[in-house]
Amino acid sequence: MARVLTALLAGLLFGLGLTVSQMINPGKVLGFLDLFGDWDPSLAFVMLGAIPVAATGYRLARRSSAPLCATEFAPPAASRIDARLIGGAILFGIGWGLVGYCPGPALASLGLGNSGTLLFVAAMFAGMAGFSVQQSFAARRVRHA
Repeated sequence: MARVLTALLAGLLFGLGLTVSQMINPGKVLGFLDLFGDWDPSLAFVMLGAIPVAATGYRLARRSSAPLCATEFAPPAASRIDARLIGGAILFGIGWGLVGYCPGPALASLGLGNSGTLLFVAAMFAGMAGFSVQQSFAARRVRHA
């Protein structure tokens, strides 16, 4: 139960931070990404403010023998930069640049009731499901080969 409550509180805090910083406003994000037009640098300050907070969290985690709500740390399984990682980063960047949303802010802004946000989130989940189906087919082909 402590894990669920901790996850809920972390998610609420994250959503609040996205809302206060206006990261859930696609116009604000697109203004930040428009480097050669009417550039809005305000989100750079959000990122600069996040760096010391994240660095403090990493420093505290390194000093701990285990996380607060788990028995051990779970580092990423992959540590190599490969074509899948680069392709995913490119797709993420294209999507972010086209509509001004990435997954976290899109989910946080669902509460605003914007039909464009709902469409984006539906397309995001459809893409995730499509990827999962594709991965299942690829795994079957490898097993039967």
